Amino acid sequence: MEFNATLLGQALTFAVLVWFTMKFVWPPLTNMMDARAKRIADGLSAAERGKQDLEAAEKRVADELHKARKQSTEIMLAAEKRAHQIVEEAADAARNESARIVAEAKTVIDQEVLRTKEALRSQLADLAVAGATQILRREIDPAKHADLLASIKAEF
Repeated sequence: MEFNATLLGQALTFAVLVWFTMKFVWPPLTNMMDARAKRIADGLSAAERGKQDLEAAEKRVADELHKARKQSTEIMLAAEKRAHQIVEEAADAARNESARIVAEAKTVIDQEVLRTKEALRSQLADLAVAGATQILRREIDPAKHADLLASIKAEF
């Protein structure tokens, strides 16, 4: 094999091409590939952080929902308890009021019964006097017989 100028020119051209590629082409390509690898790694780590944040957020949401449900249950139980308490208080007040009204009515009725008895006694005594007066018109002296009439009146 013969080495001639063409082969030497081609080797020299190839060496210049390799040097030019390594000096001017290769560094920007490796920088771009490194930058892209870094962006991909950052994206993957961001995706991982996002996934972890999402899981943490879902856990917080579940906890908050649990707390809210528990609190709403407690509020409902307290409201029901208060409603029963209000109903009981109203029932007690109604019972007390009805007992007071019944007691007042009994007092009024007792007073009316006493007044009626007194009125009947008075009328009975008047009727007895009137009847006795008519029967014994000649013999009755109201002044003499006042004690007797009062005792008759007291008996009735």
